[in-house]
Amino acid sequence: MHRPRPRLLALCALAAVPPAIEAVVLVRLGFVAAEGLSSQVTAVWPYDTYHDLRWLYVYHDSWPDFLAVLLLLVGFRGVLTTGLVALAWPAGVARPRLRRLLVRNLGLSAVVTVLVAPWALISVAASVVALSWVLLASLLPMFLLAPFLQRAAVVAPWWRGLPSIALVGWSLLNLVVITVAGALCWSVPGWWTVPVALLAGVANGLLWERTVHVAVQTPRVRWSRVPVTPIAVLLALAVPLAIPALVQVVPAGVTIEQVVLGQRLPPDVRHAVIVLAGHGSAYDGAAPVDPNVERFSYRGLAGDGRPLPYRPVDTTRSLESGAALLENQVDRLHRRTGRPVALIGESEGAMLARTYLAQRPHPAVDTLVMFSPLIDAGRAYYPPPGADRGWGVVTGWQLRALLGAIRLVGVDDSGPDDPFIRSLLDDAPFYRNQLMCPVPGVRMLAFLPTTTATEAPPGEYTGIPVFQMPGVHGGLLGRSLVQDRLVHFLAGVPESRQRREYPLLQQLGAGWQAPPLAIRLNPAWDGRRQPDPSFTGRVCQPS
Repeated sequence: MHRPRPRLLALCALAAVPPAIEAVVLVRLGFVAAEGLSSQVTAVWPYDTYHDLRWLYVYHDSWPDFLAVLLLLVGFRGVLTTGLVALAWPAGVARPRLRRLLVRNLGLSAVVTVLVAPWALISVAASVVALSWVLLASLLPMFLLAPFLQRAAVVAPWWRGLPSIALVGWSLLNLVVITVAGALCWSVPGWWTVPVALLAGVANGLLWERTVHVAVQTPRVRWSRVPVTPIAVLLALAVPLAIPALVQVVPAGVTIEQVVLGQRLPPDVRHAVIVLAGHGSAYDGAAPVDPNVERFSYRGLAGDGRPLPYRPVDTTRSLESGAALLENQVDRLHRRTGRPVALIGESEGAMLARTYLAQRPHPAVDTLVMFSPLIDAGRAYYPPPGADRGWGVVTGWQLRALLGAIRLVGVDDSGPDDPFIRSLLDDAPFYRNQLMCPVPGVRMLAFLPTTTATEAPPGEYTGIPVFQMPGVHGGLLGRSLVQDRLVHFLAGVPESRQRREYPLLQQLGAGWQAPPLAIRLNPAWDGRRQPDPSFTGRVCQPS
């Protein structure tokens, strides 16, 4: 029987030990939400650095701490990559001296860190707002850059020429291995995560061996004089700029305005209804067809009780101030119609309606329907401007700089300190643990598009009935189905549907989420004594 080469065994061992160590620590802490990240510690560039930076952006509480840990991570990554590349180097091909390889990889580690930092930063932002398109904006550039950066430790000059087709193929396989390994690390119970992470590390070692061989032994590099990698970096920088615009122009499917506001409700619906549209919506003041239906206004009511028109900028208000406006509108509508009140909220509107029920409930409100709520929002934190300490302080300032740069090129988007975003940050324990939980005396249902499955760590996420169906955030496919199910629910018929692929999509997304900030660590969170779903794997747990 042919024995494996000793260097290959050493390579696999070196690649397997760090993921196993991280898995041991996470299992020992009971940090179930982050277990899917352990397999990435020794992934091929740039995914290993992406792993490091996501931890750093969440878990630092001062500038000195951030800089010190950043330097340690750059050094660790440079040394580890040197060992992996040296062991993966093909026999019969002259290899640079170890010292030269170390100097080269320490420098490259710093370069790759700079290149990957924006996408790790956006990943943390995605964990604050729980929006799939924000997570997509952090991942697509990584997929684009991976074949180029995987040559960096081997080829000189690595920034010129196209990667080979073989290297692109191994890069795609690397992506598949990371995704599947993250799902398996999360799926297996308890300490079984450690051997799974160990095997994922072995797979990483084999991928290092293949990518180094392909990069070293490629006989001819196409476009060898063209600085292709810098061009690829510029294209990657354009991805976060393009995705918000695409979200605006690509049809999202059925919205609650289309389903509710343009027609009369059937006679068997005995409720008056308030429709709360999402972030960035606008209202021109036109009255709904049904006199028992009103549109919630983010500007409040006129003197005669009619909802005022509002612009997209008005939706940036805090959820607490929106709940105060909703309290007044519920009271006026109930007195005008004499009917019980149902709230139907979409995205930010769903969050506002749920906040209202937690803070200012009216006895007339006995029904809540949420479309595309932000599941498990507020998983990271950064302090308000002016603070020089606090968890994620550097993350906050870098997000402000990044969003400022995006605005300079004409893409207008919410800032990291908009009152709505700060509501998610400041009351994160509630939105992480209680958003999808029953309210006594209120019938509740959440319509969830399938993309929601990728927006939060896997595990239990709801204590109320959910209706899952294909769609993207803010829109569900199949208008007649949504309309029928919604009307049936308003008429008192129980509704729920769970799709088989939903848990699988949750698990496959496990390795791409930023690690959540432990609730108990953050003194800025008044509710930090609440049970933490990141550790319990459950929601709706009493304090």
